[in-house]
Amino acid sequence: MEKKDLELQNRSYNTALNLAAMAGNEKAARIMVEKHPTLMDIPGKRGEMPLYMAALYGKPAMVRYLYGISNKMSGDFWSHESRGWVLQRCVEAGIFDVALKIVNDRPELILKRVLLNKVLLALAETREAFDLMDGSIVSKIKSIFEVLHKKVWRVEDKHYALEFLRVIWGRIARMPRSVIDEILKGPHILKEDTLIKVYPYRVLFHAAKVGNTKFIVELIRLYPDLIWKTDDKRKTIFHLAVKRRHIEIYKLLYEIGAMKDLITPIKDIKDNNMLHMVAKSCKPNRLQDVPGPALQMQRELLWFKKNRDGMTPQDLFTKKHEVLLKDAKKWMTQTATQCMLVTTLIATIVFTGAFTIPGGYNQNKGIPFFRKEPSFIIYAISDAVSLIASSTSVLIFLSILTSNYAEQDFMVWLPTKLVCGLATLLLSIVTMMVAFSASFFILYNKKLEWVPITITCLAGIPVIIFVAVQFSLFKNVFYSAYRSRVLFKPDKHILY
Repeated sequence: MEKKDLELQNRSYNTALNLAAMAGNEKAARIMVEKHPTLMDIPGKRGEMPLYMAALYGKPAMVRYLYGISNKMSGDFWSHESRGWVLQRCVEAGIFDVALKIVNDRPELILKRVLLNKVLLALAETREAFDLMDGSIVSKIKSIFEVLHKKVWRVEDKHYALEFLRVIWGRIARMPRSVIDEILKGPHILKEDTLIKVYPYRVLFHAAKVGNTKFIVELIRLYPDLIWKTDDKRKTIFHLAVKRRHIEIYKLLYEIGAMKDLITPIKDIKDNNMLHMVAKSCKPNRLQDVPGPALQMQRELLWFKKNRDGMTPQDLFTKKHEVLLKDAKKWMTQTATQCMLVTTLIATIVFTGAFTIPGGYNQNKGIPFFRKEPSFIIYAISDAVSLIASSTSVLIFLSILTSNYAEQDFMVWLPTKLVCGLATLLLSIVTMMVAFSASFFILYNKKLEWVPITITCLAGIPVIIFVAVQFSLFKNVFYSAYRSRVLFKPDKHILY
């Protein structure tokens, strides 16, 4: 193939290299570039270079290769605008190592205010790029997401994302305050049927909406006045954090000292304060990590003085959570009923086992034949513990069923009772299986020890299954009942 053949363009004015860049075919691209190096500088119909097309279609390996041979995007066909396009697409595609090279190689791009707004907006909306992940679980999560065909972020991508943000924001923070505000505010549009200007591309508030805590922290560190900024509805980032239930952003209030007392009373254009934001129901996806409506109700209560509608936050909370409260009652009742049925069955079995002991009684003296055997002592103790635990569990679940199910009951008492009920249920199951296994050690002599050993191993299967199936519920219930009490207390300072 001759060089002139490689320069041919299709109806969309794309060369073969452009198409290879779109597809991420690095091998084909290398062959074409080796044969015709200037092919890199042939733009498309609107000035799109092969490097831009690779970034647009999110091909990291191709972008790294093409940028490495682009001589820092220099040439007759390159312009500030086309370089800015590549930078923006690299950030949007999560290719932060190349984006970092571009801003270091082309510092003049930092002067383009519209471009900076688009780049910061892309960073603000990419929360996953800043969520630090423990390396020990990366492979597990990565395999899950690969199955779901979702984007998987590498640990090094997160490092480059944070470094890129610090470089670009460090340069912006040295600009005049009016310029910084213009970049963060973004271009305005006119509201329909009015001449009111609204700013839908506010960087800071997009980050607050998606819960991009690390991004917000980096911005506030160099520009502390951001805590006072409000959006078109006069809401601060903390109001949005409360509305969207982003706990980590809300915790930043504890790190700004006495200023939090001046921020929390701020009201929006409808005279709603922060408590009114809490009183409104959040979107269902914000409660996906909380199992069951009852614990979701508790989480909403934890998040929880008149506005123009004449409603207090408590009135508004009650109105907006009527359906969730109804679902919480139903879920708690069904859970308690099913668990009580199991514990009642266990109590019946172990109560019977206390009087029908293995080996029987001495008819003359009325005492068990194998009372001195260690396995018999284990059997007796386990049976007694199982009976006590199951009986306690029945009483706990009965108290749940007879509860008034008031809103405040879901804060502490009902989750606590559920934890205690599940714990005693688990204890009764374990001790019942121990008693069951011990009874076979009593009945079989040493020559047939393999029989009770085999049965003991098999008896552990129901316990393992129960723990495996119910562990997630028990863990989440325990977390909601106890750990959530300190939900809003900062674990460590991340702002300063």
